Parts: sequence; C-alpha cells; structure tokens
Amino acid sequence: MTRRTTLRPGSAVLMLLALLAVVGTPVQAAPDPTPKPAPELPALPDGQRDFDFLIGKWKYHLKRLENPLTGSKSWIEFDGTGVCRPIWNGNAQIDELDVNGPSGHVQGLTLRLYNPQSRQWNLNWANAKDATLGVPTIGSFKNGRGEFYDQETYRGRTILVRYEWSGTTTDSPHFEQSFSDDGGKTWEVNWITDQVKVKD
Repeated sequence: MTRRTTLRPGSAVLMLLALLAVVGTPVQAAPDPTPKPAPELPALPDGQRDFDFLIGKWKYHLKRLENPLTGSKSWIEFDGTGVCRPIWNGNAQIDELDVNGPSGHVQGLTLRLYNPQSRQWNLNWANAKDATLGVPTIGSFKNGRGEFYDQETYRGRTILVRYEWSGTTTDSPHFEQSFSDDGGKTWEVNWITDQVKVKD
C-alpha cells in the first residue's frame, strides 16, 4: 500500500517562494588572488641642495646636556670652529667640528649623503674619540625646516633620536638633537648648536 503525501495549498506556495529565493541569490565571485599594488607615496621635492646653507667656515657655540633622560638640567658648553665642504657634485657633504669646553676637546665629523631615489638625506656622525660612524639619521626638509630620525641604543635602552635644523636661510642656523624613550610621545633636547658664518 503506497502512502501519498498531500501538500496543503499554503505549503506549496511556501516551497515555491523558497525555491525562487535560492535561484535568485546571486553567486559571489571568487576573490581575486592577485594582490593590488600599494598606492605610491607622494614624491618629496628634490632636496639635493637643501644643506648648501652649511657650506663654508663657521664659529660654533654648542650646549650638551650632561646626562640625558635622567631629569638632568646641567648643560656643558663648548666653543670652536668648523668647516663644511661639498663632495660628489653636491650629493654629499663632509662637515668638521673642533670645539673646546670644561669637559675637554671634541673633534667631530658629519658625513651627509643624499639619496636621489628617496629624496632623503642620511646624516652620519663620528667623533675622533672612537672614530666610528653612528647610526644614520634619515629625513628631509620642508619649508626650510629639516627633521631627521633614527633608532639607537642608549645606556642599554632602545630610544628614538631626532635632529632638527632651523634658521637655514640665515647666517646663524640652529641645530637641536632630542631623545625619546617613550616612542616619540615626548622629546628631551640634549644637544644645541648655534653657529655663525665666517665671512671670507
């Protein structure tokens, strides 16, 4: 004996609506596995001549914080002379510093190198005491103000370092070095240089 299933009129309508819903559902396209290239960063202006203001001979007055990142307010001051020369047709510079103060004699050298692809400078400092180039500090100028950054180890701690140049259109440009041990939230200035151009 065969059992027959009889659909109620309302049930048939519901089944038809369910079928139409399934058939009418759009098929989702498979995601494109090819990664899209990241948008290009806006190009920096050509900064090859940004440090030309330093070319020449200088008188220096330098202040150095005695113990950075300790709450120290004690500064040591130095006076001396320096000279900056272009090399590689202006794509690099060598800047020499010779100053004296209560804590002794400091002979320093900055090698500045310009990268025409990134349009950024990297600044490399060395002093005669250890004769080793430090970690390059990298950046550029905007509206006559230069900012340069790096990450270093200072007294066993990883810190951020910032260089800032201002007054670049004058005969007395101003330089500051700052440290941050909180990821850049706060900065402490620990090296200040004011220099005056020596007229030929």
